[in-house]
Amino acid sequence: MTTEIATIPTPMIRQQPETANDNSARKLNVLTLSSSLLTDRMLLYTDFLATLHRAADVKLWTMSARQSDATANLSATMNGAIEPMPEIKPFKEFPYNYLRRLNDLAWDFRLRSPSRMSKIKHQPGFKNLRMRALKPPARLLAALGVETILENRLEQMLLNYPRSPEAELRLRDLRPDILLTTGTFRYEEPAIYAEARKLGIPSLAFITSWDNVSTKNRMVFKYDGYLVWSERMKQELHEFFPYTKTAPMYVVGAPQFDVFFQPRFHQSREEFCAEQGLRPDLPIILYALGSPNFLKEHHGAIYLAERLLRGELGEAQMLVRPHPLHDNGREAQMLSNFGDRVVVQRTGQTGTAVPARSQDEKQIKEWINTFRHADVVINLSSTVAIDAAIFDKPVVNLDYDPQPSRADQQLIEDINHRWTHFKPIAESGGVWLTKTPAETLEAVQTYLKHPELHRERRRWMAEFVCGFLDGRCGERMAESLLEFTSRFVSKERNR
Repeated sequence: MTTEIATIPTPMIRQQPETANDNSARKLNVLTLSSSLLTDRMLLYTDFLATLHRAADVKLWTMSARQSDATANLSATMNGAIEPMPEIKPFKEFPYNYLRRLNDLAWDFRLRSPSRMSKIKHQPGFKNLRMRALKPPARLLAALGVETILENRLEQMLLNYPRSPEAELRLRDLRPDILLTTGTFRYEEPAIYAEARKLGIPSLAFITSWDNVSTKNRMVFKYDGYLVWSERMKQELHEFFPYTKTAPMYVVGAPQFDVFFQPRFHQSREEFCAEQGLRPDLPIILYALGSPNFLKEHHGAIYLAERLLRGELGEAQMLVRPHPLHDNGREAQMLSNFGDRVVVQRTGQTGTAVPARSQDEKQIKEWINTFRHADVVINLSSTVAIDAAIFDKPVVNLDYDPQPSRADQQLIEDINHRWTHFKPIAESGGVWLTKTPAETLEAVQTYLKHPELHRERRRWMAEFVCGFLDGRCGERMAESLLEFTSRFVSKERNR
């Protein structure tokens, strides 16, 4: 385990000397928050909980617990110690949301992050009248170098805004020794953290994706310690949030990929293909889609499906995988006329709000074996490139907008060649960057004949992003939490 421990703990932490009596007096009381199926599966299907349970009583508050089917699945793993997330209210537009947006822009103009500056230039949300009006004062604040003062004052304002009275009551009753939050950049969890902080409950923040630091809006609240995937993410966190340099930092890897190394989830090709309606004797071309709210990738899948049916890819078949957070059935409908050579998975829970979605073991098994048995993976600058690389599957990465209008062409080029998190992958030599649909066709054809191409660089990609590829990241995450707690946090309840 790689750790970076500050010589001076952050002010909120109650530092106590460690003694044998402290270690044996009682189990820790740990509260974990999860507001996405992407973190639910990380907590449930790794050794995180099993490792933590040896020294702690653990309770999980999650958005997906509001569904009865998800609750049954989660409760079995958590021994019933699961509760729905408390009710949460939004901030008032003025002054709270106004100042949050102003703070984001002030830091953008101060740090000049390639990813964020590209988003400001290309994404529609930054082009409305409200955001345009914020840019001049944000530039002025950045030029004056007062963005830190603004953020510190904003943090105090947001802490004092009662977004979740229910969370306060439940925290007072539970009184955990430590709070683990896995959604510092999301809507829900910061509201609960704010109540925990006012009660003096120490916190660990897990940065749960490699793009969070460089692409998301500001993480206004300061936490007592941080968990990250890799040394690269640690460096980015220090760069974007300088105060984290004096906080405990643990590099634990990417726990969601631990399931890839668990044989209990592995299926034979014959069994997987039978479930998916595929032929095990034909190559599987996997087209993995991202969020339709971001880029319109389905046009590329339709193009490839058309070429497949024309015989331009030989005897092959195509499996289309929508993003599980955003699958609403549209992709299945759009690709329904291509016959049994084009299969569309149903990865999401149609009709269920995105934060409340979950995945059971069957869906986890489908996710893993989709990449295990794919022969070529096509994507547009997403984390599935890493999913594929872990299983040593050739990756075709689009460097063009598949929409007929090509409206997002410059944005896509920026993602591949400017955005902080993806540029090293796109330019690593581990993916085949294609500039046109015809090049994509050529890349797929070549990879089907020579899957060994770019193998060493694919391995580099996976190690660079994930930090560890040993299937023990959940265990490492739990051990880091326990080490942080024993070293910096009193094990006695508040008196």
